Amino acid sequence: MQKEEYRSEGIERPEDAVYFKSEQSLMRACEEKVILQARCCLCDSGHNLYVDLGCMRGYIPREEAALGIREGSVKDVAIITRVNKMVSFVVKGFAEIGNQRVALLSRREAQEQCLDYLLETVQIGDVVNVRVTHLEQFGAFVDMGCGIVSMIPIDRISVSRIRHPDHRFTCGMSLRAVVLEKDYNNKRFLLSHKELLGTWAENVEEFEAGQTVGGIIRSIENYGIFVELTPNLAGLAELTENAEPDRYVGVYIKSIIPEKMKIKLAVVDLGDPINKPAPFTYHFSGDHLEHWVYSPPESARVVEEKFE
Repeated sequence: MQKEEYRSEGIERPEDAVYFKSEQSLMRACEEKVILQARCCLCDSGHNLYVDLGCMRGYIPREEAALGIREGSVKDVAIITRVNKMVSFVVKGFAEIGNQRVALLSRREAQEQCLDYLLETVQIGDVVNVRVTHLEQFGAFVDMGCGIVSMIPIDRISVSRIRHPDHRFTCGMSLRAVVLEKDYNNKRFLLSHKELLGTWAENVEEFEAGQTVGGIIRSIENYGIFVELTPNLAGLAELTENAEPDRYVGVYIKSIIPEKMKIKLAVVDLGDPINKPAPFTYHFSGDHLEHWVYSPPESARVVEEKFE
């Protein structure tokens, strides 16, 4: 189970403000070894970070700014890109820098604590809360806590295929994800998302033959058009002139065939190109998955995932 103190950077906790009221309050945070968050306001020419603590500035030396900087396994871009963003840290003490009294902070130590906790407690199949940090063609990078980054590969985001993660997520979005792999030696996790979006049967419950519904064209093949009805459910329509991927479309549901896991559609109307990620709903609300079967019982083809 995730601890609230190891929350993702950017998810603020109102009670943190209590420690920013005075130097005495920050001293208490130092004694209690509390992990706090505040916004980074400056990265100087030596790649040291300055943080706005309210009552004073906080100073994070370069080697304390990110886990891996000291060892050389992480590049300084991981520091530079923290400007104007929330950072996690522990208070280590106080010092005078340039005739200004500052609090000495360590983001690295907060990350070490968080990573050790995750490696010790989080198991394959556990559902964790994460926050999207950035998106690449091949997947979504997410913060598991205190800036510890993992990835959701693009083919693990949803059953319905997308061309880029920004068709599903936005930076800063809070998500739930399931742990797919845990590499203790390299201290890394790999996550998945689609298992939380429901099975074929759970998604198809929303529809019935004879309805006309909205969807999104996700791909066009020589045998038809794949239309996403929900992130974990797509149907096939006949080829239509002027159809383009990632465009809204109105479709008539001709038939639903559980035995073949198929939905036959007919395009009724072409809409505008999509300009924001499609909404999604979580069908799984638990905190652990051991076995997920996407395919319905009637289907001869079994689509499943075992978390072990």
